[in-house]
This record gives sequence, C-alpha cells and structure tokens, in this order.
Amino acid sequence: MKPTLSSEWLKLRSVTSTHHAIGTAAMTVVLGVAWTLYVSSLAESRGSLRAAAPEQGFLPLVQISLAVLGVLAITSEYATGMIRPSLTAVPKRGTLLLAKAGIVGLVTLVAAGAVLLVTYCTSRLIANGRHLGFNDTSFADDLPMLLASALSVAALALVGLGLGAAIRSTAGAIVAVVALLFVLPGIVNYLPPPWNTRVATLLLPNLVPQIADQRLSSRLGDGFLPPWAAVAVLLAYPVVALAIGYHLFKRRDA
Repeated sequence: MKPTLSSEWLKLRSVTSTHHAIGTAAMTVVLGVAWTLYVSSLAESRGSLRAAAPEQGFLPLVQISLAVLGVLAITSEYATGMIRPSLTAVPKRGTLLLAKAGIVGLVTLVAAGAVLLVTYCTSRLIANGRHLGFNDTSFADDLPMLLASALSVAALALVGLGLGAAIRSTAGAIVAVVALLFVLPGIVNYLPPPWNTRVATLLLPNLVPQIADQRLSSRLGDGFLPPWAAVAVLLAYPVVALAIGYHLFKRRDA
C-alpha cells in the first residue's frame, strides 16, 4: 500500500492541474483582503457594520476548486490513457482507488485548512479595532467553524473523486459536484414544509454551521442536527460516492 500511496502522491503533485486548483482556492485570501478592506471603509463612515466573515463567504470557491482536483485525480488518467499503466502497476482496483482517496483527502484537507486560516488571520488583522461583526469573536470560538469548513472541502473533493470514477468524464463529474453544492439546495427550497427544512439540514452547504454547533439561517426554520450527526452526514457523502465509484470502476474495463 505504501508504494501505491507514494506513486499517487507523485502523480498528483506532478501535474499542473493540481497547482492550478490549489492556486484558485488560494485566491480566497486575496478576495478576503479585498472584502475586509471594503467593509472596513464602510464601517468607518457608519461606526459599525455586520458583515459576513470572508473565510465563510468565499468558502464555496475553496470547495469547488479542490473538488475539481478530486475529479481530475482520476478522470485525467482516463483522458490520457494513463489508467491502464496504473492498473498494470496496481491490479487491485480497490487498493488504487483507496490510495487516490487517501492522497486527495489529505492534500485537500491541508490546503483548505491553510487557505482558510490565512484568510481568517489576514482579515482579522485588517479589521483590528473596527466593528465588523465577524471580528467580535475569539479564535477559540471560530476554530470549530474553520475545522468544519476544511473538513467539508476534503469531503467534497472525495465526492468529486468518487463521481469521477463513476462517470469517467471530467465535465460530467464537475457538473454533478456543482449541482450537489449549488443547484440542489435551491431546489429543496420548493419542497413542501416540513420536508424542505428536513432535507435542507442534510445538504452539504448547511452541514458546516451545524458541525460548529451553530443554528442555521431563519429561512430553514428550526431544522438543526447535533454536531456529531452533522459530521456523520458529511462523511456519508464521500463514502457513498466512493462506494458507487468503486462499484463501477471494478465492473468496467479500463
């Protein structure tokens, strides 16, 4: 298993798409600085202002950027034909997919954590002394939200890997991830109550605040999961996606 992990790490870090995906996610830092400077200028004229925290407002950018990395970790091998040498070197498809999942999960978790932490620190430094709402809490209070956000990014990247193994198409898998992250939450709003609230609490974008033990927005009513249940639901997403991907990966020819 160790040689397989080493080769997957080598493949992931040697392709330019990995650097592009992480670089796009790192744009959150720049956007966070710009956002903080903007709301700080407004606060100077108004005295105080309640603004969204940049590490939360721009979290979808980090999620979708690194989900693309998860998709490309396997679909790029199908596109280039490298999947055949990979399967020749590692005939057990479960081992190959598990190694990919381990590397993708670790890389995206570390990258997301670093990006979100730097965004958090720079925004608080710029906002120092100003009343912007998001800088009224301590780092200890915000740490659960940061950890939950990084975990959600890694989970979504693994969902992308599983969907990539199942669909074998980069475009198709990315569309599926985008639908899961952005389209499905909008559709759920049109369900009759109380099903709109019940289903909404289980969707990826709404799991992060629940993991951090925060109430959801008022538009979701009283829907709320305890942190342990929200973590379990979040982890179920990549488990199901990888299980489906493995099932189809094992049954089909390379």
